[in-house]
Amino acid sequence: MKKTLLTLGALLTAGAAHAAEAAAAAPAAAAGGISNKAIAALALGIAALGGALGQGIATGKAVESIARQPEAANDIRGSLLLGLALIEALSIYALLSIFVV
Repeated sequence: MKKTLLTLGALLTAGAAHAAEAAAAAPAAAAGGISNKAIAALALGIAALGGALGQGIATGKAVESIARQPEAANDIRGSLLLGLALIEALSIYALLSIFVV
């Protein structure tokens, strides 16, 4: 648990540093305002964090289910891969939104 929290803290720090760097590089619309790129970078960090947590939880539950019912492993694996693909697609959509902004 401690290792997970340290990893999440490092990811959040890196995301915040990237957002701050993007905010410093792009001129703000008003004095003290935050640029759209900085908001998009922060949103991407949050989307990536949510996607990673969702994938981790889904994989853990799938492995637990396979351990309980090994005969259903193929059905569980198929559902897991479909779910992981959909979660990953959401993260890619968040990445693409940065290029639109």
